[in-house]
Amino acid sequence: MHKEEFRRRRTTLMRMVGEDGIAILPSAPVRTRSRDVEYRYRQDSDFYYLSGFPEPDAVAVIAPGRPNGEYLLFCRERHPLREQWDGSRAGPEGAIEAYGFDDAFPIEDIDDILPGILETRNRVYYTMGAYADFDQRMTEWVKSLRHRESAGIHTPHEFIALDHVLHDMRLYKSRAEISAMRKSAKIAVKAHTRAMKAIKPGMFEYEIEAEYLHEFRRHDATTSYAPIVGGGVNACTLHYVENNAELKSGDLLLIDAGCELDYYASDVTRTMPVNGRFTPEQRAVYEIVLEAQLAAIAKTVKGNHWNDPHDAAVRVITKGLKDIGLLDGSLLALIKDQAYQEFFMHRTGHWIGMDVHDVGDYKVGDEWRFLEPGMVTTVEPGIYITAASHIPRKWRNIGIRIEDDVAVTHNGPDVLSKGLAKEPDEIESLMAS
Repeated sequence: MHKEEFRRRRTTLMRMVGEDGIAILPSAPVRTRSRDVEYRYRQDSDFYYLSGFPEPDAVAVIAPGRPNGEYLLFCRERHPLREQWDGSRAGPEGAIEAYGFDDAFPIEDIDDILPGILETRNRVYYTMGAYADFDQRMTEWVKSLRHRESAGIHTPHEFIALDHVLHDMRLYKSRAEISAMRKSAKIAVKAHTRAMKAIKPGMFEYEIEAEYLHEFRRHDATTSYAPIVGGGVNACTLHYVENNAELKSGDLLLIDAGCELDYYASDVTRTMPVNGRFTPEQRAVYEIVLEAQLAAIAKTVKGNHWNDPHDAAVRVITKGLKDIGLLDGSLLALIKDQAYQEFFMHRTGHWIGMDVHDVGDYKVGDEWRFLEPGMVTTVEPGIYITAASHIPRKWRNIGIRIEDDVAVTHNGPDVLSKGLAKEPDEIESLMAS
């Protein structure tokens, strides 16, 4: 992402904060996996959205109108010995030169400097509850100012949830963000295509997962969430991640896998037959889900509200389940009674962006939000038929989900993950190649 993109975002936020306000964003902490082994570091999305700064132990401050610099960073100093162990650091000087900060200080100096900036402001924009340790520091700074009010020290009197303001900004993706998401989706498409060609009965789910990991890493991407690779009955578990069962001929394989590239996520799901050929029952259910997804994508357009794609998918799935005999009754009554939820129990999509389940309200007040250009959502209907005793044997253990990432534009839906086989004949042909 170009530095100008981050500057534009900060300028927008500064206008909202105003010259008597201040916004404070801590970086994500380093997380311990076990004992002295740490997880691979990933910066807080809000922090990175405004700064592009990838290091831990940092605090970004936006103080509009401050004469000595409106955009500040507190960060780790350069330390040759630690850098030999843990990698290079920008340091305060590098933060200014490489990341566009107006001013920067050692993180150790924050207690001496930040309270002095706070006392010049009336409003504080901060996300309380994200990081408990930093919440405590904020509380201590404000308490120290209040204790000195008798000496004429000013204390900010209004605290505003920064996430409410910032997350509405993040909901609307710029051209640069859409481009980044398209690149992430293209890598996911390549990984799914690679996996479809590799699948054979007798393999294990983790072997197929490895195909995705290989394709992601060879493009400098990482997983955006734990891949779901579920064969047979496992395809009916929505968040199955064990990925350790043997793949059997005659079963379906549901794979929900996306990657993250330059902090932007993709989220794509396909379902295919392990032996390369759908049974008649599997194909019948698959075609219902595919029709539902296409109907939902067609409703992912500006002016529709958030729930319109879901309503479209529900109608197609309910009718399809009724047609194949798994639901009985009038279509309107089945939809009203939500009878479909035995087989389709989740929403049809979610926002996606820097986070897989990205930020942004789905309702404004009590009403569903209207879709607008720049919003990006997944479209992922599914049908999951377990081996419950009342289910005819021929339908049991069929789990199918089809998912793509779709941007709302002025000219209709833009499927960012297009190009990946999803017609049943296309899938069979690809698996046979």
